[in-house]
Amino acid sequence: MLERLGFPSVGTHRRFVAAIAVDAVGSGVFMPICILYFLVTTDLSLVQIGAAISLASAVALPVGPLLGGIVDQYGAKRVLLAGNVLQGLGFAAYLVTDTFIGLIVWTVVVTVGRTAFWGSYGNIVAAIALPGEREKWFGFLGALRNVGFAMGGLVSGLAITVGTQTAYAAVVVANAVSYALAFLLLLAVPTAAATGHLSHPGAWGVVLRDRPYRLLFAAQLTFSTAMMVLNFALPVYATTVLDLPGWVTGAIFTINTVMVGLGQGLVVRAMTGAVRWRVLLLTNAVFAGSFLILLGGSRLSAALAIVVLLLGSVVYTAGELLGGPVHSALAAEAAPEALRGRYLSLIQLAWGIAGTVAPITFAWLLDRGAWEIWSAMLAISVLGALLAARLGATMPDAALRVTNRSVEPSGA
Repeated sequence: MLERLGFPSVGTHRRFVAAIAVDAVGSGVFMPICILYFLVTTDLSLVQIGAAISLASAVALPVGPLLGGIVDQYGAKRVLLAGNVLQGLGFAAYLVTDTFIGLIVWTVVVTVGRTAFWGSYGNIVAAIALPGEREKWFGFLGALRNVGFAMGGLVSGLAITVGTQTAYAAVVVANAVSYALAFLLLLAVPTAAATGHLSHPGAWGVVLRDRPYRLLFAAQLTFSTAMMVLNFALPVYATTVLDLPGWVTGAIFTINTVMVGLGQGLVVRAMTGAVRWRVLLLTNAVFAGSFLILLGGSRLSAALAIVVLLLGSVVYTAGELLGGPVHSALAAEAAPEALRGRYLSLIQLAWGIAGTVAPITFAWLLDRGAWEIWSAMLAISVLGALLAARLGATMPDAALRVTNRSVEPSGA
Protein backbone atom coordinates (compact mmCIF):
# COMPACT_ATOMS: atom_id res chain seq x y z
CA MET A 1 0.00 0.00 0.00
CA LEU A 2 2.76 2.45 0.93
CA GLU A 3 4.63 1.71 -2.28
CA ARG A 4 1.49 2.51 -4.32
CA LEU A 5 1.39 5.96 -2.74
CA GLY A 6 5.04 6.51 -3.68
CA PHE A 7 6.44 5.93 -0.19
CA PRO A 8 9.48 3.75 0.62
CA SER A 9 9.34 0.20 1.89
CA VAL A 10 9.56 0.40 5.68
CA GLY A 11 11.39 -2.92 5.94
CA THR A 12 13.37 -3.28 9.16
CA HIS A 13 12.57 0.28 10.31
CA ARG A 14 9.00 -0.37 11.47
CA ARG A 15 9.69 0.62 15.07
CA PHE A 16 11.25 3.91 14.07
CA VAL A 17 8.29 4.71 11.83
CA ALA A 18 5.88 3.70 14.61
CA ALA A 19 7.75 5.94 17.07
CA ILE A 20 7.45 8.93 14.73
CA ALA A 21 3.72 8.26 14.35
CA VAL A 22 3.19 7.98 18.11
CA ASP A 23 5.19 11.16 18.71
CA ALA A 24 3.14 13.03 16.10
CA VAL A 25 -0.21 11.94 17.55
CA GLY A 26 0.91 12.95 21.04
CA SER A 27 2.14 16.35 19.85
CA GLY A 28 -1.00 16.86 17.78
CA VAL A 29 -3.13 16.24 20.88
CA PHE A 30 -1.47 18.99 22.90
CA MET A 31 -0.62 21.74 20.40
CA PRO A 32 -4.19 22.99 19.84
CA ILE A 33 -4.88 23.26 23.60
CA CYS A 34 -1.45 24.44 24.75
CA ILE A 35 -2.55 27.89 25.92
CA LEU A 36 -6.06 26.76 26.87
CA TYR A 37 -4.64 24.10 29.20
CA PHE A 38 -2.75 26.61 31.31
CA LEU A 39 -5.66 29.05 31.30
CA VAL A 40 -7.88 26.32 32.75
CA THR A 41 -5.41 24.73 35.19
CA THR A 42 -3.57 27.82 36.52
CA ASP A 43 -4.35 31.37 37.66
CA LEU A 44 -1.97 32.80 35.06
CA SER A 45 -3.14 35.37 32.55
CA LEU A 46 -3.06 34.94 28.78
CA VAL A 47 -0.18 37.44 28.59
CA GLN A 48 1.87 35.53 31.20
CA ILE A 49 1.32 32.22 29.41
CA GLY A 50 2.27 33.70 26.04
CA ALA A 51 5.37 35.30 27.55
CA ALA A 52 6.52 31.99 29.05
CA ILE A 53 6.12 30.15 25.74
CA SER A 54 7.89 32.90 23.79
CA LEU A 55 10.76 32.96 26.27
CA ALA A 56 11.16 29.19 25.96
CA SER A 57 11.37 29.48 22.16
CA ALA A 58 14.02 32.17 22.45
CA VAL A 59 16.08 30.07 24.89
CA ALA A 60 15.95 27.09 22.51
CA LEU A 61 17.46 28.97 19.56
CA PRO A 62 21.13 28.67 20.68
CA VAL A 63 20.51 25.15 21.98
CA GLY A 64 20.19 23.77 18.44
CA PRO A 65 23.78 24.45 17.33
CA LEU A 66 25.09 23.21 20.70
CA LEU A 67 23.22 19.95 20.22
CA GLY A 68 24.67 19.66 16.72
CA GLY A 69 28.14 19.20 18.22
CA ILE A 70 26.77 16.69 20.72
CA VAL A 71 25.19 14.68 17.90
CA ASP A 72 28.53 14.51 16.09
CA GLN A 73 30.41 13.57 19.24
CA TYR A 74 28.04 11.08 20.87
CA GLY A 75 25.71 9.98 18.07
CA ALA A 76 22.21 10.99 16.95
CA LYS A 77 20.39 8.13 18.70
CA ARG A 78 21.40 9.25 22.19
CA VAL A 79 20.26 12.81 21.50
CA LEU A 80 17.00 11.53 20.00
CA LEU A 81 16.30 9.42 23.10
CA ALA A 82 17.26 12.28 25.42
CA GLY A 83 14.85 14.54 23.56
CA ASN A 84 11.98 12.16 24.22
CA VAL A 85 12.91 11.85 27.89
CA LEU A 86 13.01 15.63 28.33
CA GLN A 87 9.67 16.12 26.61
CA GLY A 88 8.01 13.34 28.59
CA LEU A 89 9.41 14.74 31.84
CA GLY A 90 8.27 18.25 30.97
CA PHE A 91 4.72 17.21 30.18
CA ALA A 92 4.49 15.14 33.34
CA ALA A 93 5.61 18.22 35.28
CA TYR A 94 2.90 20.31 33.59
CA LEU A 95 0.36 18.34 35.65
CA VAL A 96 1.62 20.02 38.83
CA THR A 97 2.72 23.37 37.37
CA ASP A 98 0.75 26.39 38.58
CA THR A 99 3.26 29.25 38.77
CA PHE A 100 4.79 31.57 36.18
CA ILE A 101 8.36 30.50 37.00
CA GLY A 102 7.38 26.83 36.95
CA LEU A 103 5.76 27.27 33.55
CA ILE A 104 8.91 28.92 32.18
CA VAL A 105 11.20 26.21 33.57
CA TRP A 106 9.21 23.25 32.30
CA THR A 107 8.42 24.86 28.96
CA VAL A 108 12.15 25.38 28.49
CA VAL A 109 12.67 21.67 29.28
CA VAL A 110 10.01 20.67 26.75
CA THR A 111 11.37 23.07 24.12
CA VAL A 112 14.95 21.87 24.56
CA GLY A 113 13.67 18.29 24.28
CA ARG A 114 11.84 19.11 21.07
CA THR A 115 14.97 20.83 19.74
CA ALA A 116 17.00 17.70 20.60
CA PHE A 117 14.47 15.56 18.76
CA TRP A 118 14.57 17.64 15.57
CA GLY A 119 18.32 18.17 15.84
CA SER A 120 18.91 14.41 15.63
CA TYR A 121 15.92 13.35 13.51
CA GLY A 122 17.51 14.24 10.16
CA ASN A 123 20.68 12.36 11.06
CA ILE A 124 18.70 9.21 11.84
CA VAL A 125 16.71 9.42 8.60
CA ALA A 126 19.92 9.97 6.62
CA ALA A 127 21.40 6.88 8.33
CA ILE A 128 18.51 4.54 7.53
CA ALA A 129 17.83 5.82 3.99
CA LEU A 130 20.32 5.24 1.21
CA PRO A 131 21.24 8.12 -1.13
CA GLY A 132 18.67 8.33 -3.90
CA GLU A 133 15.76 7.44 -1.61
CA ARG A 134 16.02 10.26 0.89
CA GLU A 135 13.35 12.43 -0.73
CA LYS A 136 11.02 9.44 -0.43
CA TRP A 137 11.88 8.88 3.23
CA PHE A 138 11.67 12.51 4.30
CA GLY A 139 8.43 12.90 2.36
CA PHE A 140 6.95 9.76 3.87
CA LEU A 141 7.82 10.67 7.46
CA GLY A 142 6.63 14.25 6.94
CA ALA A 143 3.29 12.98 5.66
CA LEU A 144 3.06 10.53 8.55
CA ARG A 145 3.62 13.30 11.08
CA ASN A 146 1.04 15.47 9.35
CA VAL A 147 -1.60 12.73 9.63
CA GLY A 148 -0.56 12.10 13.24
CA PHE A 149 -1.01 15.78 14.08
CA ALA A 150 -4.49 15.66 12.53
CA MET A 151 -5.48 12.59 14.54
CA GLY A 152 -4.20 14.20 17.71
CA GLY A 153 -6.10 17.35 16.83
CA LEU A 154 -9.36 15.40 16.72
CA VAL A 155 -8.73 14.13 20.25
CA SER A 156 -7.87 17.61 21.50
CA GLY A 157 -11.12 18.86 19.97
CA LEU A 158 -12.98 16.42 22.21
CA ALA A 159 -11.13 17.76 25.25
CA ILE A 160 -12.01 21.34 24.28
CA THR A 161 -15.66 20.32 23.87
CA VAL A 162 -15.75 18.73 27.35
CA GLY A 163 -13.87 21.73 28.72
CA THR A 164 -13.14 20.42 32.22
CA GLN A 165 -9.79 20.49 33.99
CA THR A 166 -9.83 16.69 34.06
CA ALA A 167 -10.28 16.51 30.29
CA TYR A 168 -7.34 18.85 29.70
CA ALA A 169 -5.19 16.94 32.19
CA ALA A 170 -6.01 13.70 30.36
CA VAL A 171 -4.58 15.20 27.17
CA VAL A 172 -1.32 16.06 28.94
CA VAL A 173 -1.11 12.56 30.43
CA ALA A 174 -1.68 11.05 26.98
CA ASN A 175 1.10 13.19 25.54
CA ALA A 176 3.54 12.23 28.31
CA VAL A 177 2.70 8.55 27.76
CA SER A 178 3.24 8.94 24.01
CA TYR A 179 6.82 10.09 24.63
CA ALA A 180 7.45 7.10 26.90
CA LEU A 181 6.12 4.73 24.23
CA ALA A 182 8.13 6.48 21.51
CA PHE A 183 11.26 6.16 23.69
CA LEU A 184 10.81 2.39 23.94
CA LEU A 185 10.30 2.10 20.18
CA LEU A 186 13.31 4.31 19.43
CA LEU A 187 15.60 2.00 21.39
CA ALA A 188 15.50 -0.21 18.30
CA VAL A 189 16.81 2.56 16.03
CA PRO A 190 20.24 1.72 14.58
CA THR A 191 23.05 3.64 16.27
CA ALA A 192 24.81 5.97 13.85
CA ALA A 193 28.53 6.25 14.42
CA ALA A 194 29.65 9.06 16.71
CA THR A 195 32.67 11.12 15.74
CA GLY A 196 34.08 12.28 19.04
CA HIS A 197 37.45 13.12 17.50
CA LEU A 198 35.74 16.03 15.74
CA SER A 199 34.70 17.77 18.96
CA HIS A 200 37.51 20.37 18.71
CA PRO A 201 36.52 24.02 18.08
CA GLY A 202 37.77 23.96 14.51
CA ALA A 203 34.90 21.69 13.50
CA TRP A 204 32.44 24.60 13.65
CA GLY A 205 34.83 26.66 11.55
CA VAL A 206 34.51 24.08 8.78
CA VAL A 207 30.71 24.38 8.92
CA LEU A 208 30.57 28.16 8.97
CA ARG A 209 33.07 28.54 6.12
CA ASP A 210 30.94 26.33 3.85
CA ARG A 211 29.53 29.06 1.61
CA PRO A 212 27.12 26.85 -0.41
CA TYR A 213 25.64 25.52 2.82
CA ARG A 214 25.17 29.07 4.07
CA LEU A 215 23.14 29.67 0.91
CA LEU A 216 21.13 26.54 1.71
CA PHE A 217 20.54 27.90 5.22
CA ALA A 218 19.17 31.12 3.72
CA ALA A 219 16.99 29.16 1.28
CA GLN A 220 15.74 27.02 4.15
CA LEU A 221 14.89 30.15 6.12
CA THR A 222 12.69 31.46 3.30
CA PHE A 223 10.99 28.05 2.99
CA SER A 224 10.48 27.76 6.76
CA THR A 225 8.96 31.25 6.87
CA ALA A 226 6.53 30.31 4.10
CA MET A 227 5.66 27.16 6.03
CA MET A 228 4.57 29.28 9.02
CA VAL A 229 1.75 30.80 6.96
CA LEU A 230 -0.58 27.85 7.50
CA ASN A 231 -0.53 28.00 11.30
CA PHE A 232 0.03 31.69 12.00
CA ALA A 233 -1.30 33.73 9.07
CA LEU A 234 -4.16 31.90 7.36
CA PRO A 235 -6.41 31.42 10.42
CA VAL A 236 -6.15 35.11 11.39
CA TYR A 237 -6.51 36.25 7.77
CA ALA A 238 -9.66 34.19 7.26
CA THR A 239 -11.43 34.99 10.51
CA THR A 240 -10.22 38.50 11.38
CA VAL A 241 -9.21 40.27 8.16
CA LEU A 242 -11.88 38.73 5.90
CA ASP A 243 -14.41 38.03 8.69
CA LEU A 244 -15.20 34.55 7.34
CA PRO A 245 -16.86 31.81 9.43
CA GLY A 246 -14.65 29.60 11.60
CA TRP A 247 -15.31 26.45 9.57
CA VAL A 248 -13.23 27.92 6.72
CA THR A 249 -10.05 27.61 8.82
CA GLY A 250 -10.98 24.02 9.67
CA ALA A 251 -11.49 23.27 5.97
CA ILE A 252 -8.08 24.76 5.12
CA PHE A 253 -6.34 22.51 7.66
CA THR A 254 -8.33 19.50 6.45
CA ILE A 255 -7.30 20.14 2.85
CA ASN A 256 -3.66 20.42 3.90
CA THR A 257 -3.77 17.23 5.94
CA VAL A 258 -5.45 15.16 3.24
CA MET A 259 -3.19 16.44 0.48
CA VAL A 260 0.00 15.82 2.45
CA GLY A 261 -1.13 12.46 3.81
CA LEU A 262 -2.24 11.03 0.47
CA GLY A 263 -0.28 13.09 -2.02
CA GLN A 264 3.25 13.49 -0.65
CA GLY A 265 4.54 10.17 -1.92
CA LEU A 266 2.92 10.65 -5.32
CA VAL A 267 4.49 14.10 -5.67
CA VAL A 268 7.94 12.75 -4.77
CA ARG A 269 7.48 9.97 -7.32
CA ALA A 270 6.52 12.56 -9.96
CA MET A 271 9.77 14.41 -9.21
CA THR A 272 11.85 11.51 -10.54
CA GLY A 273 14.37 12.89 -12.99
CA ALA A 274 13.90 16.50 -11.89
CA VAL A 275 16.91 18.57 -10.82
CA ARG A 276 16.73 19.48 -7.16
CA TRP A 277 17.35 23.21 -7.44
CA ARG A 278 14.71 23.48 -10.14
CA VAL A 279 12.21 21.76 -7.84
CA LEU A 280 13.05 24.37 -5.19
CA LEU A 281 12.63 27.12 -7.80
CA LEU A 282 9.20 25.69 -8.67
CA THR A 283 8.37 25.48 -4.96
CA ASN A 284 8.84 29.21 -4.54
CA ALA A 285 6.89 29.93 -7.72
CA VAL A 286 3.98 27.85 -6.42
CA PHE A 287 4.12 29.58 -3.03
CA ALA A 288 4.12 32.96 -4.79
CA GLY A 289 1.08 31.91 -6.81
CA SER A 290 -0.76 30.88 -3.65
CA PHE A 291 -0.04 34.23 -1.98
CA LEU A 292 -1.37 36.11 -5.00
CA ILE A 293 -4.53 34.00 -4.91
CA LEU A 294 -4.95 34.64 -1.18
CA LEU A 295 -4.50 38.37 -1.77
CA GLY A 296 -7.26 38.22 -4.38
CA GLY A 297 -9.66 36.92 -1.76
CA SER A 298 -9.60 40.31 -0.04
CA ARG A 299 -11.29 41.96 -3.00
CA LEU A 300 -14.29 39.60 -3.28
CA SER A 301 -17.58 38.94 -1.58
CA ALA A 302 -17.58 36.54 1.37
CA ALA A 303 -18.86 33.58 -0.69
CA LEU A 304 -16.26 34.06 -3.42
CA ALA A 305 -13.54 34.77 -0.85
CA ILE A 306 -14.18 31.36 0.72
CA VAL A 307 -13.73 29.65 -2.65
CA VAL A 308 -10.56 31.62 -3.35
CA LEU A 309 -9.07 30.85 0.09
CA LEU A 310 -9.72 27.15 -0.33
CA LEU A 311 -8.11 27.27 -3.79
CA GLY A 312 -5.17 29.22 -2.36
CA SER A 313 -4.70 26.60 0.36
CA VAL A 314 -4.56 23.87 -2.30
CA VAL A 315 -1.86 25.73 -4.24
CA TYR A 316 0.00 26.55 -1.01
CA THR A 317 0.01 22.88 0.04
CA ALA A 318 1.40 21.94 -3.39
CA GLY A 319 4.39 24.16 -2.59
CA GLU A 320 4.84 22.34 0.71
CA LEU A 321 4.68 18.95 -1.05
CA LEU A 322 7.36 20.01 -3.53
CA GLY A 323 9.83 21.73 -1.24
CA GLY A 324 9.74 19.76 2.00
CA PRO A 325 11.34 16.46 0.90
CA VAL A 326 13.93 18.12 -1.35
CA HIS A 327 15.05 20.61 1.29
CA SER A 328 15.41 17.84 3.87
CA ALA A 329 17.25 15.43 1.58
CA LEU A 330 19.56 18.15 0.25
CA ALA A 331 20.41 19.40 3.75
CA ALA A 332 21.37 15.88 4.84
CA GLU A 333 23.35 14.90 1.75
CA ALA A 334 25.23 18.19 1.32
CA ALA A 335 26.63 17.84 4.86
CA PRO A 336 29.80 15.77 5.41
CA GLU A 337 28.77 12.68 7.37
CA ALA A 338 31.26 13.34 10.18
CA LEU A 339 29.83 16.83 10.75
CA ARG A 340 26.21 16.17 9.85
CA GLY A 341 24.97 16.96 13.34
CA ARG A 342 26.45 20.46 13.24
CA TYR A 343 25.34 21.08 9.68
CA LEU A 344 21.75 19.99 10.29
CA SER A 345 21.61 22.05 13.47
CA LEU A 346 21.82 25.10 11.17
CA ILE A 347 18.72 23.87 9.35
CA GLN A 348 17.00 23.41 12.71
CA LEU A 349 18.09 26.95 13.59
CA ALA A 350 16.40 28.24 10.44
CA TRP A 351 13.14 26.61 11.55
CA GLY A 352 13.61 28.03 15.04
CA ILE A 353 14.17 31.57 13.78
CA ALA A 354 11.12 31.35 11.53
CA GLY A 355 8.99 29.95 14.35
CA THR A 356 10.10 32.71 16.71
CA VAL A 357 9.82 35.66 14.32
CA ALA A 358 6.79 34.67 12.23
CA PRO A 359 4.00 34.94 14.84
CA ILE A 360 4.69 38.53 15.86
CA THR A 361 5.70 39.64 12.33
CA PHE A 362 2.63 38.10 10.71
CA ALA A 363 0.40 39.64 13.38
CA TRP A 364 1.91 43.08 12.73
CA LEU A 365 1.45 42.73 8.97
CA LEU A 366 -2.09 41.34 9.24
CA ASP A 367 -3.06 44.23 11.48
CA ARG A 368 -2.23 46.51 8.56
CA GLY A 369 -4.14 44.56 5.93
CA ALA A 370 -4.13 41.94 3.21
CA TRP A 371 -1.73 43.73 0.86
CA GLU A 372 0.96 44.03 3.54
CA ILE A 373 1.04 40.37 4.56
CA TRP A 374 0.83 38.82 1.09
CA SER A 375 3.19 41.25 -0.64
CA ALA A 376 5.75 40.52 2.09
CA MET A 377 5.34 36.78 1.56
CA LEU A 378 5.57 37.27 -2.20
CA ALA A 379 8.91 39.07 -1.70
CA ILE A 380 10.15 36.16 0.43
CA SER A 381 9.18 33.72 -2.33
CA VAL A 382 11.09 35.76 -4.91
CA LEU A 383 14.14 35.74 -2.63
CA GLY A 384 13.75 31.99 -2.17
CA ALA A 385 13.65 31.50 -5.94
CA LEU A 386 16.84 33.54 -6.40
CA LEU A 387 18.58 31.50 -3.69
CA ALA A 388 17.43 28.25 -5.30
CA ALA A 389 18.93 29.30 -8.64
CA ARG A 390 22.17 30.26 -6.90
CA LEU A 391 22.28 26.88 -5.16
CA GLY A 392 22.14 25.18 -8.55
CA ALA A 393 25.32 27.00 -9.56
CA THR A 394 27.30 26.56 -6.34
CA MET A 395 26.21 23.31 -4.62
CA PRO A 396 26.84 20.05 -6.54
CA ASP A 397 24.19 18.14 -4.58
CA ALA A 398 21.59 20.74 -5.59
CA ALA A 399 22.35 20.05 -9.26
CA LEU A 400 21.65 16.32 -8.88
CA ARG A 401 18.43 14.75 -10.12
CA VAL A 402 15.85 13.12 -7.88
CA THR A 403 16.21 9.38 -8.60
CA ASN A 404 13.90 7.74 -6.03
CA ARG A 405 16.01 4.63 -6.11
CA SER A 406 18.68 3.61 -3.66
CA VAL A 407 22.33 4.15 -4.50
CA GLU A 408 24.91 2.28 -2.46
CA PRO A 409 27.52 4.64 -1.03
CA SER A 410 30.94 4.40 -2.62
CA GLY A 411 33.10 1.89 -0.84
CA ALA A 412 30.09 -0.05 0.48
